[in-house]
Amino acid sequence: MRRPFTAAAVQLCASADRDSNLERARALVHAAAAAGAELVALPEVFAWRGPKDQEIAHAEPITGPTVRWMRALARELRIHLVGGSFLERAGRDARAFNTSLVIGPSGRVLAAYRKIHLFDVDLPGQAPIRESATRKPGRSVVVARTPLATLGLSVCYDLRFPELYRRLVVAGAEVLLVPSAFTETTGRDHWETLLRSRAIENQCFVIAPDQVGRGPTGSCWGHSTIVDPWGRILAVAPDGDGFASAALDPAELERVRRVLPALRHARLSPAKGAGSCGRPTNR
Repeated sequence: MRRPFTAAAVQLCASADRDSNLERARALVHAAAAAGAELVALPEVFAWRGPKDQEIAHAEPITGPTVRWMRALARELRIHLVGGSFLERAGRDARAFNTSLVIGPSGRVLAAYRKIHLFDVDLPGQAPIRESATRKPGRSVVVARTPLATLGLSVCYDLRFPELYRRLVVAGAEVLLVPSAFTETTGRDHWETLLRSRAIENQCFVIAPDQVGRGPTGSCWGHSTIVDPWGRILAVAPDGDGFASAALDPAELERVRRVLPALRHARLSPAKGAGSCGRPTNR
């Protein structure tokens, strides 16, 4: 990080109506940019969130309309846009990647991350959730080096796997992105704790835009959050559509890493292959 900048985490409740989702997302990104945000992050599956058996039919190539929409919006507002995630076609596979993009102010795709950890769980009082039935896991750890900061990319359930974030930090990450559709059931007890933990143990800023409210696949927790490297909550979005925004200061990142040099004290090396920088064509 070279200078302070303002970041925003957009929050909404996406439906199976893609046009409506994009219209609302556009308005929120515009509002965040008007408030001074130079980096704006959307939540997971912000463009389309519908029945699981329809996912593959709504998956798009990385050159498809949702990505063109994101590229045009970033170019229009001259911002860095983290495109939450969208369902990306995976060749001939009957499943789709859950893909998060970083797009620069010129509209160029700077990095693509395909969600590694898939949410296959049986939560109390809910039907079983089997992401692996319709989604294909990615394999690459991805950072995006931008003029604002080096961004470490992840999506939702990844948040529960600290080894991923340590590999991102070894690769140079200063800001960790966690676009999510975090369930209300788990979010109530785990969301803030996990976000603060990832910030504290990796001495990074964390930006976590989340879906909110009742959607086609269940209720999401909301509480989109920005955390500083000391683990302090900088901003939380109110209920409903909106955004959280905060100033990210490189001096605070440097201070935390200097006064508590835990990253330099680490004795166990991360797994081989840390730090690959995902490109749009990487599978």
